[in-house]
Order: sequence, then structure tokens, then C-alpha cells
Amino acid sequence: MYFAALLARTEDGWEASDTELDDVESLSDLAELAREASDDDTVIVFIEQEDAWFGIVRIEGEEDPRIYVSDAAAAARSSYGEMLTREILGDDPDDLVDALESLDLDGTEDGEPVEAAGDEDDEADPVAAEAVPAAPVGDRLILADLGLAPADLLALETDALSEIADALGAAEVLEAVR
Repeated sequence: MYFAALLARTEDGWEASDTELDDVESLSDLAELAREASDDDTVIVFIEQEDAWFGIVRIEGEEDPRIYVSDAAAAARSSYGEMLTREILGDDPDDLVDALESLDLDGTEDGEPVEAAGDEDDEADPVAAEAVPAAPVGDRLILADLGLAPADLLALETDALSEIADALGAAEVLEAVR
């Protein structure tokens, strides 16, 4: 079961509404739904599936949507989550490998050398290259300018929508639609 909500920023502050995703088959459909909620203003679409994963899509005017998914592997097993993770990671296995490498999932801190586990000439395991990470993917800065730091976004688990709405100053309007 999915829960979806729209938070639209207007001149008067944030407006919240729950939304039906029945007619959404692509990211373009989702972006169109969000743009209908608010002309040229920021719209945050929040999608959650039973505390297994959540996704955030940020739409601003006609700009390309920005996307964040809390757990790509869990999301990829559902229709809306697959749509979002496919947009982030791509369909092509080579695109997936590039996206995974950019996630810095090797367990090192930035700047630390990575010790080689094997011969550098070894071919990557094709099965591993097609795997979707059980980790957050997408734009971690998606809400940074609105008051939710990347570290706080990464720490969200259950009841993420309430935490996000609180950070944006939209908690009261969200409670009116829940």
C-alpha cells in the first residue's frame, strides 16, 4: 500500500494534499500532477510504501525533477519505486555501474585510499553490476535549501514525511490532510 502527499510552496506558505497515484505511469506523469498543484513554485511529492521505503520528487517550474529514494533495493520491488530508481540509476547496466560507483559505497571516508581486494584486471561480476543497492540513492541535497540537511535526510526511517514536513515548516498543514 502506498501513501502519497504533495507539499506545494505558495506565497502564503506550504499547502499539503494527499494524492492518488492511479493515473501515474511515469515520472513525466508524476511531474505533471505536481505542476498542476502549484504553478512555477516548489512542489515536493512524497511517496511511501508501508515504511519499507520512501521517495521524494522535487519539481520546480519546468526544471527536471530531482529525486531521492531512501532504499533503492526495496523501492525497486514496487511499481512506483521502480519508476524512481530507474530514473536515478538508469536501465542500462553500464549506467547502473556508473551510478553505483558514484555512491561511494566502499565503506571508506572521502579521500581514504581503497585497498585492492583483487587484481585490477579482473572483470566486474555482471550479476553484481545489475544489483540495485540496499541504500539511499539520488539527490541528497534535494531539501537542503529548505531546511533538511543531507545527513538528516539520510537518517530518516519511519515517519519520514512528518520529519520532512517539520523541517520545511509545513507540519501543521500536513496534519490537516493525514
